[in-house]
Amino acid sequence: MEPAGAIADTLTSPLVDYQTHPDRYKHYKASYDGPVATLRIDIDEDAGIRPGYKLKLNSYDLGVDIELYDAIQRIRFEHPEVRTVVLTSAKDRVFCSGANIFMLGKSSHAWKVNFCKFTNETRNGLEDSSRHSGLKFIAACNGTTAGGGYEVALACDEIILIDDSSSAVSLPEVPLLGVLPGTGGLTRVTDKRKVRHDLADIFCTTTEGVRGVRAREWRLVDAVVKPSEFAGYVQQRAVQMAAKSDRPQDARGITLAPLKRAIDDNGYHYEYVDVEIDSASRRATLTVKAPAKAQPDDIQGILAAGANWWPLQTGRELDDAILMLRTNHLDVGIWLLKTQGDADQVLAADATLAKHKNHWLVRETIGLLRRTLARLEVSSRTLIALIEPGSAFAGTLLELALAADRTYMLDLPDDPGTAPKLVLSELNFGAYPRVDGVSRVESRFYGETEPVGKARSAIGRKLSAQDAAALGLITAALDDIDWNDEIRIVLEERASMSPDALTGMEANLRFGVTETMETRVFGRLSAWQNWIFIRPNAVGETGALKVFGTGTKAKFNWERV
Repeated sequence: MEPAGAIADTLTSPLVDYQTHPDRYKHYKASYDGPVATLRIDIDEDAGIRPGYKLKLNSYDLGVDIELYDAIQRIRFEHPEVRTVVLTSAKDRVFCSGANIFMLGKSSHAWKVNFCKFTNETRNGLEDSSRHSGLKFIAACNGTTAGGGYEVALACDEIILIDDSSSAVSLPEVPLLGVLPGTGGLTRVTDKRKVRHDLADIFCTTTEGVRGVRAREWRLVDAVVKPSEFAGYVQQRAVQMAAKSDRPQDARGITLAPLKRAIDDNGYHYEYVDVEIDSASRRATLTVKAPAKAQPDDIQGILAAGANWWPLQTGRELDDAILMLRTNHLDVGIWLLKTQGDADQVLAADATLAKHKNHWLVRETIGLLRRTLARLEVSSRTLIALIEPGSAFAGTLLELALAADRTYMLDLPDDPGTAPKLVLSELNFGAYPRVDGVSRVESRFYGETEPVGKARSAIGRKLSAQDAAALGLITAALDDIDWNDEIRIVLEERASMSPDALTGMEANLRFGVTETMETRVFGRLSAWQNWIFIRPNAVGETGALKVFGTGTKAKFNWERV
């Protein structure tokens, strides 16, 4: 990897890299036994992603979560035989004590929020795989399970707590730190576990948490098991859950080789994704390229291509680019979304995805694309798609434009050979639901039958700017006389506005009407935590996060605002 040069943000220097490999893991140990994989949390307290704190008691930071994300991704693609994943601890009497408090106390507001967002996305990814891919998860809590440790357990399908008279589950953030559980804890307790709200109130204001039979009775866990029976019970449940999965029993996985990525002063450069950063104007241009040659259309060809198969490689590259931009370039607030290449090649790849959607590798590839597009949408950046000559906004790549806050398309009625076209495919109608569970076309029209039906009837047609505007698929069709000035004005106006206000506005407008547990996690909880994280009661000189561990009691401003 080349040096980051001038593009590295001083707040997060050196550059945060989301690529890793099991050979470099410092905090997780993976083992495989037929249909069951076990991920053991064994956090090296001296291996934080940044200096200044120790990751004691299996507490975690962004570096730990990067390993978890990578480990799950490798199980999806490299181990298709795995049907159940057991998350447990390699340490005695502690499962996970949550996000490291000293890390939070020393971190900037932006670091905390980005950390929580990535962690949320990884947790949501467990549930996404359970829902769509037949991959089930068990949290085998063999010790204290607190804060973010309980939140990762909540993302699993089942929670099994050891009944050793001391181990408890807890969300102690409110009484202990003056903040909220930042990675979905409150939401999953009510929406997923359906814990009665008065019992949840007690649970979330009690530092010692709830243990044993009471934890099961309150629905905080699914089972409590004596130490002598714990390992056997966990294995039994893992095998039972695996028996209900439709993941293949004897398939061979593919290797997720490291992405070929160059970094220079201008941005990030992959084979199919290119990121050009203009620091002066505080914007980045993300260009996603169609395949240059025909892609395999049969399973044997797809398996032979492996991680180099265009849909999979492009999804991985785009995912990495989003994460790198989001973490390392805080002031780059506008992302221009472009595509390039032969739209027919994209449509051919879409046809293959649709034809073989039930094959495990194709299904996992669609899942990766689905989660990556969702990550784009929940990023706190202005998204503007530009459809120009040479674009390939078709099918899967059209989702980028449908995710954008605004989409502008060049209209060249006198030059139809050069004019860009937009093409819908069947995959635009359900293959890539947003975090609210709705396709981007349906969401665009709030599920109204007539406009959605008109869009569906246009599947496969190469739509001009005027056609796309008539169907409501773009914001505006601009001729070549107005194009440069109109786009310049749009970008300059956007860059002049408050990033805080834009973040709130965009999130509200992108996700309306339909609400799910995921939208509540990203919307309400993120907004509350965003606010609470900058309040003096949490991060002031006498705030709970600042004085934790010093022996000094926090001093709160008692006003309710």
